[in-house]
Amino acid sequence: MLQVLIYLLFFVIGSILGLVLSYKKYGEPFIYNNIDIVALILSIIGWISFINFYNYFIGVALGLFLIAFVMSMRPGYGRKETLIGLIISVVIYLIRYLLVG
Repeated sequence: MLQVLIYLLFFVIGSILGLVLSYKKYGEPFIYNNIDIVALILSIIGWISFINFYNYFIGVALGLFLIAFVMSMRPGYGRKETLIGLIISVVIYLIRYLLVG
């Protein structure tokens, strides 16, 4: 139970920081076709940590923090980066599962 509360805390802190920093970084209210490279890298690292290291406390906590950081960016920002990170992580998980067993 304590573990779940710590995961929730990491998710909430990541959400708050992502929203605050995205409002400072982006002046436009909505973006349509740009992909933020830094957010993409954070999303890929976060999803890989969350999905592929699900047995490790630090991996899941770090993954939730980074996922929340990108997902909670200003409206219109972070949605493509989150989807790309999720897809790459699932592909890595499937390859690892099929090769290792």
